[in-house]
Amino acid sequence: MTVYFSRGEVARLFHVSPATVARWTRQGKLPYTLTLGGRRRYPQAKILALLQEVERDPGVEQSGRAG
Repeated sequence: MTVYFSRGEVARLFHVSPATVARWTRQGKLPYTLTLGGRRRYPQAKILALLQEVERDPGVEQSGRAG
């Protein structure tokens, strides 16, 4: 079973605003799935892998890596 994050949870992980997460999503930079109600949910495993990638390269701003 896949576990998902909400937009707010992703924002907290990356230390950005929920609006930034929405922008990254529109730009195709974050993987997501839509719920039946039309809300975006972000697969936990893929988001955590992306976060680790950002943390491994501290010389790159988060927005430059994920967005």
